[in-house]
Amino acid sequence: MSNNKDLREGILFVVSAPSGAGKSSLCRELIDSLPDLRQSVSFATRNMRQGEQCGVDYHFVEPEIFQEMIEHQQFAEWAEVHGNLYGTSLKTLSESADTGIDLLLDVDCQGAAQIKKNYQQGVFIFILPPDYAELEKRLRDRGTDSEEVILRRMKNAEQEISQALWYDYMVVNDDFQTARERLAAIVTAERCRSRHTMYLLEEFTAKGDK
Repeated sequence: MSNNKDLREGILFVVSAPSGAGKSSLCRELIDSLPDLRQSVSFATRNMRQGEQCGVDYHFVEPEIFQEMIEHQQFAEWAEVHGNLYGTSLKTLSESADTGIDLLLDVDCQGAAQIKKNYQQGVFIFILPPDYAELEKRLRDRGTDSEEVILRRMKNAEQEISQALWYDYMVVNDDFQTARERLAAIVTAERCRSRHTMYLLEEFTAKGDK
């Protein structure tokens, strides 16, 4: 019997949200709870931290290597953050698609827009907080950011939320479990789209010809 992964194309799920909306926690839950969904591993020029593994947390490379990859247009998206470079390679995305592996990519709006332009594939999902008051409360409840950082994150949130309309889906994280179920439903629905399940017809036809 043929392996379905040899027949179907892998799907890229791109998830964005303003800081404090709960995106990272939702993505971790989704990876842990759904079969055959993997986290996309990005390239990074920063030093590896204790407990991290190259190829698991990031592909850690020297800045010179990263710059060469930029020059050769090997990234679907990349950005400089606090003096370090981070990016998602086109090769990672195309190999996953070719081998039938579904990827989950947690990235900001700028990165998502780059992927939409450069890779031209993917399912784009935006996580919304219930409202601005709740978003500010969550940021303050962290107890890790200064007042200046919180105000900057709130200002950035307005700009990021204004980008939500071009995404394929919007999920409000008003209740964590409900939001996780909504995300899982999106993944399941996309996996059932006819363009992603042509292999089922091929298998059905092959059985009928026997």
